[in-house]
Amino acid sequence: MAHMEGIIVLLLGAVIGSFFNVCIYRLPRKESVAYKPSHCPGCGSKLGVADLVPVLSYLFLRGRCRHQGCEISPRYPLVEIITALLFLAAYINWGVSWHTASMWVFLAMLVLVSVIDIYHRIIPDEALLAATIIGLPLLFLASLDYLISGVIGFFAAGLLLLVIAAVSRGGMGGGDVKLSAVMGLFLGWQGVAVALFLSFLAGGVISILLLATKIKGRKDAVPFGPYLALGGIIAAFYAERIIAWYMGLSGL
Repeated sequence: MAHMEGIIVLLLGAVIGSFFNVCIYRLPRKESVAYKPSHCPGCGSKLGVADLVPVLSYLFLRGRCRHQGCEISPRYPLVEIITALLFLAAYINWGVSWHTASMWVFLAMLVLVSVIDIYHRIIPDEALLAATIIGLPLLFLASLDYLISGVIGFFAAGLLLLVIAAVSRGGMGGGDVKLSAVMGLFLGWQGVAVALFLSFLAGGVISILLLATKIKGRKDAVPFGPYLALGGIIAAFYAERIIAWYMGLSGL
């Protein structure tokens, strides 16, 4: 039974990831994600059910559209696989619970906004608003303490990043500020503190590597959303252990 539940969770994550591929393509273009039929981004041909099976359709079609042979980006199965694995990891960690459901919303949102930020340098308000609206009742059902900590984290993280954005004078965008606030809602004030620390650490290290290898120049803009997402994912699973380790290391 446990194995079957794990398979169901994987399939659920893959289906959500497949829908997010639609959102990744359409949200930056201000297209509807609900009413327009699925179509090939290359030739515009309408896609059938056999073309939309997560991961398997990509493998079966060998990464090409069946109509005009347009190349399909490997991003599509990658998003589906990552979302599925994150869903399974959350289920393994927290079982069947409201907390798991809230983390599914949170982790899925991080995948969505980070990929859009990588390709389009924006973090869509629609994704953040949807995650907040869906997440609030789930957090309340999980625990009132979670919700209270989340509200504190929402304002604390949002205000902190707002100050940083103001001081950096454009070095950090409004989307990053809003994303950090939503991360605070789901992670709580302690969890988001860990997430932000890891985000800035990862951003600093990777930026140095990009400069050292001349992949990026000093004046090249680098989206910060993926770093926030990385910090958020790690904090979702390991924040309590990281805090306990730090407290023990410092003797507190």
